Amino acid sequence: MKITLGSLAAGAGFGAVTSLVNALSSPYTEIGAPLKGTPGGKTAKVLSLLLDAGWAWAALAVAAGLLAGTLVRGALAGTLSLIAATAAYYLTDAYVADAESAMAYWAVAALLFGPALGAVGAAVRRPGPVGLFAALTVPLGAAAQMIVMPPRPHLTLTPSIVLAEAVVWTSAVLGVVLAVRRFRAQRRTVSPA
Repeated sequence: MKITLGSLAAGAGFGAVTSLVNALSSPYTEIGAPLKGTPGGKTAKVLSLLLDAGWAWAALAVAAGLLAGTLVRGALAGTLSLIAATAAYYLTDAYVADAESAMAYWAVAALLFGPALGAVGAAVRRPGPVGLFAALTVPLGAAAQMIVMPPRPHLTLTPSIVLAEAVVWTSAVLGVVLAVRRFRAQRRTVSPA
């Protein structure tokens, strides 16, 4: 019960915040227009580029699975977090940005990918290669997305885009280093002296 409520609450919070930050970063919304060119608007743009990325949504499901513990509960937590995030995102979008909804499309994606991502999160704590590969999922996914589809909504690079990309690359490298370091530390404690 705690896992279900926690996953729903975390997902709803993530989805609502992502939608709100997107609206604040856009000069075309009622709440974003006054922030155009201000430090607050520029900060919102960086946060929007970070939160509205596929790897960030995958990280939500992986984190929910990690907190859930077992593979089955992790799969459920990952799915619930993504469904709640999708619903909250589009409900908030309808209010703050008067945007059209693609909720059904992304809810199906949550049902397809949520179980696997949640199970991956639950596997992060496992020792050995399974835990290592699970821990590498989000950082390597972020790096892959940066190569295939970087957060560049414009043809020209802006300071917000450069900062967002630097944050993602730095976080991805740090995530890989920490996962490998943890794996090596586990191997040293298990191997005979």
